[in-house]
Amino acid sequence: MINTELKKRILSSLFLIPITFFFIFQNNFFFIFFLSIIFLVSSYEWIKMNKKDLIKIVGIYYLFFAFFMAYFLRDKFSLGIFILILIICIFTDLGGYILGKIFKGPKLTKISPKKTYSGSLGGFVLSIISVIIYIKYTTIGEATYFNLLVLTNNNLVIDKMFFLFILFISLVSQIGDLIISYFKRLEKVKNTGKLLPGHGGLLDRIDGIIFAIPISYLLIIFLK
Repeated sequence: MINTELKKRILSSLFLIPITFFFIFQNNFFFIFFLSIIFLVSSYEWIKMNKKDLIKIVGIYYLFFAFFMAYFLRDKFSLGIFILILIICIFTDLGGYILGKIFKGPKLTKISPKKTYSGSLGGFVLSIISVIIYIKYTTIGEATYFNLLVLTNNNLVIDKMFFLFILFISLVSQIGDLIISYFKRLEKVKNTGKLLPGHGGLLDRIDGIIFAIPISYLLIIFLK
C-alpha cells in the first residue's frame, strides 16, 4: 500500500513537473516570470526558516545567483543541457526517495536521518536511466554538445566522461539537499515550508537543483 505522504508527493509532482516544463519552453518573458516567482517564494521560505540575519542575506544572494545561472544556462547556452540537468536532479531525488523507502538500510548521515545509502545509490541509478531515455527518445538531447556521446542508428554510446558527468551532477544534487537539510536541522524544522503537499516547501524541492545548475555551468565551460 502507498502511504498518504507518498500519494500526496506523487500527485503534487504530477502537477508541478508539467507546469515547470511548460514555462521552460516559453519565451524569455514567461521563463523569467516563472523563475522570479520561484525565487520570491523560496527566498521567503529561507528568510522565514532562518533566524540569523547573516545566513538570511547570504542565502538570498546565493538563490539570486542560482536562478540567474538557470536563466543563463537555458537562454544563452542550451535548452537541451538545461533540461538534462533538471532531469538528473529530479530523478536523483525521486530515486533516493522511492528506493530509500523500499530498501531502507544504514543511514547516510545524521544531518538528514531519513536518508539512507540505498536511497543515495537509487538516486544515482535512476538519474542514469532517465538521462539515457531522455537522450535516446527526444530530439532536444543536446548533450552531444560535449561530444561525450554518440547516437548512431539508434544505438546509444555513452562516453565514460559523460557517464561521470551524470554521476557528478547527481552527487552535487544530493549534497545540495543535505546542505538545506543542515540548515533545517539547525532551526529544528522538518521542512522549509508547507506550500507543497507531500513535499513541504518549494525550497525542499529545488534544493538539489539550485546547487547543481551553477556547478553544471562551470563544469560545462571546463569540458567545452
